[in-house]
Amino acid sequence: MQVTVNEVGGLTKKLKIVLPKEEVTKELDAGFRKVKNDARIKGFRRGKVPRHILEQTYGQQVRAEVAEKLVQTTYFDAVEKEKLDVVVHPEIKAPVFEEDGSFSYEAEVDTRPQFELQAFKGMEIEKEKITVNDAEIDSEIEGLRREIAPLRSAEDRAAQERDIVIADFDGFHEGERIKQVHGENVNVDVGTGRHGHEFENKLIGMKKGQEASVEVDFGADSPNPLLAGKKVEFKIKVNDIKERVMPELDDEFARDVGEEFDSLSALRQHINEKILAEKEQALEGDISDRIMQKLLEANQFEVPSRLVQHEINEYIKQTEETLQRGGLSLEAAGINRAEAEERYRETAVKRVRGDFILKKIAEQEEIKVLDEDLNTGFARIAKQYNMTVPEVKGYFKSRDDMLPFMSELLNEKILKFLRDEAKYIPVTVKDKDEAKLSSKAGAEAAEEVNNNKEKSGE
Repeated sequence: MQVTVNEVGGLTKKLKIVLPKEEVTKELDAGFRKVKNDARIKGFRRGKVPRHILEQTYGQQVRAEVAEKLVQTTYFDAVEKEKLDVVVHPEIKAPVFEEDGSFSYEAEVDTRPQFELQAFKGMEIEKEKITVNDAEIDSEIEGLRREIAPLRSAEDRAAQERDIVIADFDGFHEGERIKQVHGENVNVDVGTGRHGHEFENKLIGMKKGQEASVEVDFGADSPNPLLAGKKVEFKIKVNDIKERVMPELDDEFARDVGEEFDSLSALRQHINEKILAEKEQALEGDISDRIMQKLLEANQFEVPSRLVQHEINEYIKQTEETLQRGGLSLEAAGINRAEAEERYRETAVKRVRGDFILKKIAEQEEIKVLDEDLNTGFARIAKQYNMTVPEVKGYFKSRDDMLPFMSELLNEKILKFLRDEAKYIPVTVKDKDEAKLSSKAGAEAAEEVNNNKEKSGE
């Protein structure tokens, strides 16, 4: 086997692999023997068809099968021979049976980036002190009051915040009706923001039977790909208004929320602990994000283009699946695929580079996914989706199914290691807000200086 490696650019290399006539002939002969034993051609007994007749009838099929087998059995040997650390499946090109009896093909591959890992232990990370105040607990209790409050008709007045407004609506973009943005007798809980604050605020002051319209500007980062980047006019009709009969804040209310609460004080304590746990989890995620940002800033290197494209393709695929559930395609939703790919490219590059960094840390620190980590992961999924652990395990039928899950668990374990190793700088939310304001003021001052220089001709 002869292997020639050419640089395509960056981490991409092209291998030209040539297999000798003897090896190719052996495989072709085996392929035609197999066909000969099974071939049924008029005028010839089974197993007695001459080779040249087989060549005429089955030559293209046999050569295609032999070519595939030769690529599969020699590609990894070629990579090992050249000591290439490839990170993604190759793109096989130009398989040819040459006139001299040899066989050649090209394999375009992406190789693992080589980089010197910068310091990652003891990173200085700002960490806010977590507290829960009475206002937060009161807000949570107010939400519980809304949930258990009985409803009664409020036909004699206009809608207010906290009301349930039952409405029909249709969405229009540039005068054209969006058939997927339609609702009949939809319960809108005014003030929660679940239907968007602009939409809900428009309902305040409306009475039963009234109609109105409101324009909502959806940002490009809207989670709904159908609406992202569009101005949508909603035409609304109020069908009914229900008001809540709010319960008194007393021990009986606490017992209505849950039998385990024998008093309002016990309920407040439970809510305090719940909010604290949620804030701690959110802060943990925020710290992981800050660590990743520092790692990305400190470790700048090129990443394999095919892995980046794979990330982009997965994003587009998820977008398409979301749209398909609503009966749409990318084109029907007004989404340009090429533009969507470019919008996501920077994020995809960061994700790929971040994964290389984390995996190198894992290799250096010998961090691995153990059976106990898998079991914890299975239990977490089971709890999240109200399943049993055996049911969750049933979804992972092969090693290929397990690999993304194991990669996610490994990254979580690496980030926990980095959080444990970090040096934390205590800050308050007030400190951070003031720092942002100071930074903004500094930027504005610098811009003013530049503007003055331009005006004076400096």
